[in-house]
Amino acid sequence: MSFAAYKMMHWPTGIENCASGFVTHSRADFIPRVTPIQSDDLDSDIPPASHREIGPVPNLVVTAGNVLEVYIVRVQEEEDSRISKAQAESKRGGFMDGISGVSLELACHYRLHGNVETMAVIPSGSGDGSRRRDSIILSFRDAKISVLEFDDSTNGLRTSSMHCFEGPEWLHLKRGRESFARGPLVKIDPQGRCASVLVYDIQMIMLKPTQAGSGLVGEEDALGSGGAVSARIESSYIINLRDLDMKHIKDFIFVHGYIEPVMVILHERELTWAGRVSWKHHTCMISALSISTSLKQHPLIWSAVNLPNDAYKLLAVPSPIGGVLVICTNTIHYHSQSTSCALGLNSYAVSADNSQEIPKSPFSVELDAANATWLSNDVALLSTKTGELLLLTLVYDGRVVQKLDLSKSKASVLTSGITTIGNSLLFLGSRLGDSLLVQFTCGLGTAILSSGLKDEDGDIEGDPPTAKRLRRSPSDVLQDMANSEELSLYGSAPNNSESAQKSFSFTVRDSLINVGPLKDFSYGLRINADPNATGIAKQSNYELVCCSGHGKNGALSVLRQSIRPEMITEVELPGCKGIWTVYHKSTRSHTVDSKITSADDEYHAYLIISLEARTMVLETADLLAEVTESVDYYVQGRTIAAGNLFGRRRVVQVYERGARILDGSFMTQDFSFGAANAESASGSESSTVMSVSIADPYVVLRMTDGSIRLLVGDPSSCTVSVNTPAAFESSNKSISTCTLYHDKGPEPWLRKTSTDAWLSTGVDEAVDGTDGVLHDQGDTYCVVCYERGSLEIYDVPSFNCVFSVDNFISGKSHLVDTFVQEQPKDPQNEMNKSSEQLSGQGNKEDVQNMKVVELAMQRWSGQHSRPFLLGVLTDGTILCYQAFLYEGPESASKTEENASGLGNISASRLRNLRFVRVPLDTYAREETSDGMPCQRISVFKNIAGYQGLFLTGSRPAWFMVFRERVRIHPQLCDGSIVAFTVLHNVNCNHGFIYVTSQGILKICQMPPITSYDNYWPVQKIPLKGTPHQVTYYAEKNLYPIIVSVPVQKPLNQVVSSLVDQEVSHQFENHNLSSDDLHRTYTVDEFEVRVLEPEKSGGPWQTKATIPMQSSENALTVRVVTLFNTTTKENETLLAIGTAYVQGEDVAGRGRVLLFSLGKDGDDSQNSVSEIYSKELKGAISALASLQGHLLIASGPKIILHKWTGTELNGIAFYDAPPLYVVSLNIVKNFILLGDVHKSIYFLNWKEQGAQLSLLAKDFGSLDCYATEFLIDGSTLSLVVSDDQKNIQIFYYAPKMSESWKGQKLLSRAEFHVGAHVTKFLRLQMLSTSSSDRTGTTTPGSDKTNRFALLFGTLDGSIGCIAPLDELTFRRLESLQKKLVDAVPHVAGLNPRSFRQFHSNGKAHRPGPDSIVDCELLCHYEMLPLEEQLELAHQIGTTRLQILSNLNNLSLGTSFL
Repeated sequence: MSFAAYKMMHWPTGIENCASGFVTHSRADFIPRVTPIQSDDLDSDIPPASHREIGPVPNLVVTAGNVLEVYIVRVQEEEDSRISKAQAESKRGGFMDGISGVSLELACHYRLHGNVETMAVIPSGSGDGSRRRDSIILSFRDAKISVLEFDDSTNGLRTSSMHCFEGPEWLHLKRGRESFARGPLVKIDPQGRCASVLVYDIQMIMLKPTQAGSGLVGEEDALGSGGAVSARIESSYIINLRDLDMKHIKDFIFVHGYIEPVMVILHERELTWAGRVSWKHHTCMISALSISTSLKQHPLIWSAVNLPNDAYKLLAVPSPIGGVLVICTNTIHYHSQSTSCALGLNSYAVSADNSQEIPKSPFSVELDAANATWLSNDVALLSTKTGELLLLTLVYDGRVVQKLDLSKSKASVLTSGITTIGNSLLFLGSRLGDSLLVQFTCGLGTAILSSGLKDEDGDIEGDPPTAKRLRRSPSDVLQDMANSEELSLYGSAPNNSESAQKSFSFTVRDSLINVGPLKDFSYGLRINADPNATGIAKQSNYELVCCSGHGKNGALSVLRQSIRPEMITEVELPGCKGIWTVYHKSTRSHTVDSKITSADDEYHAYLIISLEARTMVLETADLLAEVTESVDYYVQGRTIAAGNLFGRRRVVQVYERGARILDGSFMTQDFSFGAANAESASGSESSTVMSVSIADPYVVLRMTDGSIRLLVGDPSSCTVSVNTPAAFESSNKSISTCTLYHDKGPEPWLRKTSTDAWLSTGVDEAVDGTDGVLHDQGDTYCVVCYERGSLEIYDVPSFNCVFSVDNFISGKSHLVDTFVQEQPKDPQNEMNKSSEQLSGQGNKEDVQNMKVVELAMQRWSGQHSRPFLLGVLTDGTILCYQAFLYEGPESASKTEENASGLGNISASRLRNLRFVRVPLDTYAREETSDGMPCQRISVFKNIAGYQGLFLTGSRPAWFMVFRERVRIHPQLCDGSIVAFTVLHNVNCNHGFIYVTSQGILKICQMPPITSYDNYWPVQKIPLKGTPHQVTYYAEKNLYPIIVSVPVQKPLNQVVSSLVDQEVSHQFENHNLSSDDLHRTYTVDEFEVRVLEPEKSGGPWQTKATIPMQSSENALTVRVVTLFNTTTKENETLLAIGTAYVQGEDVAGRGRVLLFSLGKDGDDSQNSVSEIYSKELKGAISALASLQGHLLIASGPKIILHKWTGTELNGIAFYDAPPLYVVSLNIVKNFILLGDVHKSIYFLNWKEQGAQLSLLAKDFGSLDCYATEFLIDGSTLSLVVSDDQKNIQIFYYAPKMSESWKGQKLLSRAEFHVGAHVTKFLRLQMLSTSSSDRTGTTTPGSDKTNRFALLFGTLDGSIGCIAPLDELTFRRLESLQKKLVDAVPHVAGLNPRSFRQFHSNGKAHRPGPDSIVDCELLCHYEMLPLEEQLELAHQIGTTRLQILSNLNNLSLGTSFL
């Protein structure tokens, strides 16, 4: 492997930063939305006091690793009668404050070329009715700052300013230092008057936002244009805090209630450490500076000294109280200019001079690593490191804060950040568990105290585990239910006489799944694996079982990249071309309401199967019985399409030369096409139907000659008439594809985008629907694509063009109506011309015959859902767009200008409609054959409660829609799929049917309790402990896992375990006082659990538990194959390496344990039995089996043992100077070991001399996290990941002179991943050379023995390193260099600097750059077609070649 590709497959999910602000809308946008709903609340039995006004709800902004996401928080009021039953079930958390549900909807999602260190939102600083919006400020290592704002015209974020303080001209800011403890820290003034960033631990960068009235952005021009103005940064300057005599800065914050911005800085005057705390303990202080950004002055206005050395966080108290809270591990202090008070949290809290007593909290808690936010202006919510939520009340008498009150609330997820969203929601962001959106409401203590204990006890996670809930939210149901000590006690102690203490109740409304931190994973067979699968379908047999989470959020995440449906039955059915299921409603249901509720649950009546020369009809009752003979369906030839018309009362069946309308099994109408306009075109008799789109009550047909027919239905008589739309009769433009789009719903979405939306006829239509027939069916549109690549949308049935795009196939990032784009006429046309010439010159590729072969437009259910538009091109590219609304500033004036010239054409245009392109880079495209284009897109509304569309073809995939975002999950297990349809009947509840290309029809259901709202489908199995390592025992399909559970123990037990047992037992309690002995201390207790996956996909069974001794930690567990020297047979055993952790006074020891997993299947208890254990010096941190021997890393040496059947005997050892072996890998007789500080060693084992010898090592110092061998044909490379988030690839070349006669490993490549890689797994790549690609592969065995490394990281991301051949590498590398400049990068980040090796100030000689970054290459497919061709032309290759290389890579690495 000389060259490799780095590819992310699952992006980070562990949320590190969260913030809220009005990013996509302003406060003013909200006010009209809430009031009318409250006012038409006619049930006067609800007193108005109980309705707490929700008020404007801001956006939620989160970052996870290098992913930035902005969410819109959608609040569902109770009065909304429009929710269907299915939706109501999915709402979580019951009913609170007049709100029945809150959900997060994705506004935009970006993957940045850099990890976000800290994030904040710059408030626009104006009142409630303000039109101004907030901006997002992001900081990146070492000193980069980007400010982003939301741009309505592109429905995405744009960079408004960038500030960089790195590079040679800013070198003096580092003051000679190279490594810094943390990245930049961003804080914002609450009124938005100032923002500041602490970089290099000592330099404070002050950013000055533009003021609202400064003339640069006026309020009124923002109002007039309809566009919004966001907060922007106008200038910046630097304060060197060293000049102010501040050295060790821990935190800083802006406080409320001053005329100018006031910054409070927490810093330590002189450092102390644990060994000196008894002498030197109150070393911190806070200083308040008044910042004048215009004068660039910062006088000190007040300060406070003698704060504890463990203070680490400041919290600004909101107005009207003001001041600042200092949070320490054992105390909380409040300070303002006038008063101060403190609260001790546990017995370690001491005051500065030991004289006065600190008031104590009623219970003991440690607050290190806590996060906090404000619920109201005097109550803060603190989240501790154990996941408890505490309420801190400031007792305030209107003048001063008298005391602090702490009370326990619920327990929840372990947080990495909390933010309050509006006035009644909060978001708990977590890296260690799922992040939760929680609604809270506040009442006074006395009323709720009595009832509160009964219904509020326990955690604020989890739902009653009903069957319906199980399907909806798998990961939450399984979270902890009420633990006894986690009851919500509001009155915190009996002595608390004040009844006025506020009590809060919480309910979980939504959650974002997180599978990080992935500490370890193993690769095992799925339960429903198919043993006969080959090639790519075989990949779908496997799953990844990952150790994720920590503490009570610890879980096993089972990840599968592809969906494997649960089969109910299968039949052979050769030659199938298409399948459809139709409903049949014999009589119209009485009321409209019952129609809405039952429509979802109505069973299908018939299944229509189109074969090559005939059609089969099956009845879908209890059994699928063929009724082809007894029905009036057209069965003599193949069917093109079938569907329902007139509210499911009729079925329409379209075949090549005609169509039939059926009522149940009886035909009511029959048409034949062909001679419709025989007089105009003589050859049209041969014109047959090519494709069909059905949208009740219309059917549009595209004929082989490129013309269009429309069937118009009349709902009153249930009859249909054929016509050819006038718009297309005269036109000679050939149509390549068309589709109908039915804009359903109470408020049709596209109607809003028309300029005269407010005088649209929507109101009247809804009113005259008394008989329920007309009940505003919404609008129907026809989307048409022409052969030359333009796209137009017509309204049906009048066929006026309402939207058109010139060059749809080029795949621009935004589609805008050409009518709106008229003003900048010339440059636009010039560009189009030049690009056409360009594609004409050097690279006459396949662009000439490129066209759209299929279109689909669909809006799924949901109150705020927006339509998606999908187009499939001839080369297999899929363009996916999502519609959005943009009211341009010039729309009003323009209508008048054009009205005279163009008459009424402009009035009905959907001129506010725009489309934004959605990246589909997780989908590996298929190369389409030149056969008949069959319809590949099947929309589904409800398969097991999910909605989206299914794409058939050689790379079938599910496109599921969650939170207005498309999640793509491939389905590999059956190879190519030719037809798909939904099926809902007695035996198959909300399931589906598909036909594979082998001619097998399968009836299936979705696998239950898997969550699909993730990059990969995931199932989480809670462990209620921290998982550390997992291994897979293939013979029995078992997963042994190391789990540690925190246990409270009495202090004297803990202390006695720290004494060396062999020396003496004279342990006296002389330094422990009597009350100290009753204290408890938390210790982790380790055990190895052997889990077995459940057959049905339910919770996993624990087959056996192997407990460790007290203070013994299990460090490694592996399934090893040992050669028994007495019986001369191989045995598969479970090996566990442990260490005794007893403090620094006791010599380290460890045990190696061998267990056999017994053969008896029925008696599950005795299946795991210990057969050997041995104590060794030093911790046993890694184990591996090497050619039948057991290799053990114990402390500083590596010992090879042979197994006699009763004991392990050492036969060889190697004293490398490793301090602690992190990982051992073995290939044949080669050993790779990674050390915690000393980088990697490459050894080999010689059988004849029985010796372990060092071949080579890396001479640098490197803190390893994981190692593995990378095999490419006959080349062996060594891969290592380190603590600076890099990956390096080494190779052994004893013949090279620079390797010092082979002692030194040489660097082959290095790369910055941006996440801590904790585990590599070597998997064989699929060979893609067998297919008939030209020029990409050279024949030879080299390609077959190719392995990629799958890796998991602590952010919850999964990626792979795959070997490349040189030709592909050179091509992709030159493309990558072009893309650095060709793509506008979000937040202005440079991908090249992000991927540079980070050495954190250590001397490092740069290695070669032989890894291409697929995270950057995936932007190529998102470029417009002309730019793709131009870039390919510049690097001397073709677009097809590049896409085929990228596709081969994603096919070769589609592992799971």
